[in-house]
Amino acid sequence: MNTTPSDTNRPAVVLIHGGFVDGSGWRAVYDRLRAEGHRVAVVQHPTVSLAGDVDAVKHVLDEIDGPAVLVGHSYGGVIVTEAGNDPRVTGLVYIAAFAPDKGESVNTLIADPAPGAPVPPILPPRDGFLHLDRDKFHESFAGDLPADEADFMADSQLPWGLDALGGAVSDAAWRTKPSWYLVAGDDRMIPPPAQRAMAERAGATVREVPGSHSVYVSQPQAVADLVEQAVAAVTA
Repeated sequence: MNTTPSDTNRPAVVLIHGGFVDGSGWRAVYDRLRAEGHRVAVVQHPTVSLAGDVDAVKHVLDEIDGPAVLVGHSYGGVIVTEAGNDPRVTGLVYIAAFAPDKGESVNTLIADPAPGAPVPPILPPRDGFLHLDRDKFHESFAGDLPADEADFMADSQLPWGLDALGGAVSDAAWRTKPSWYLVAGDDRMIPPPAQRAMAERAGATVREVPGSHSVYVSQPQAVADLVEQAVAAVTA
């Protein structure tokens, strides 16, 4: 991880992936932020348990000299909400992400979907882990990406642990730290109305763009712009 700063007053950016995918999906966002001189780290957490994933973020924070802004996609928003309580974290950015309150988990947030809301094609658990139905991955997770790219994501899925799905937040960092939220208007994994409601509850600065759940891949400039807005706002 290269954390050599071009501007030591700016917090580093820590990118945190969601369920079923790994950190490589952040590449285009990473490239744009690095081109603007930001220090950027990508966390490769295992998505086995929330506690383990938070520990992975803290390991990265230990390698950074100074403050950081956490950026989470999807389930990564749960990690951001918990790991963001670390005093080194100065801001939180949610990208089509879950933003739970104290005691909430992905499990509780998806337990009572609104009538007519799309249902993610999650297969029954196997050996304590979840996968998305490969044949429905493109439509549900990556509808605005080329078919071959969506197929690669489907075939390289990172199994999502039930302990991660059920991991409850101890304290919501957004209650004490500023947050930003990018709503993906065409998301078929986390319905846009649910995203807007979570963002409003968190008091986040909100931007909305048309995009699938993979908006961080399909619209990296929009994501990078919001992250830069967050970094600028919390820079001392």
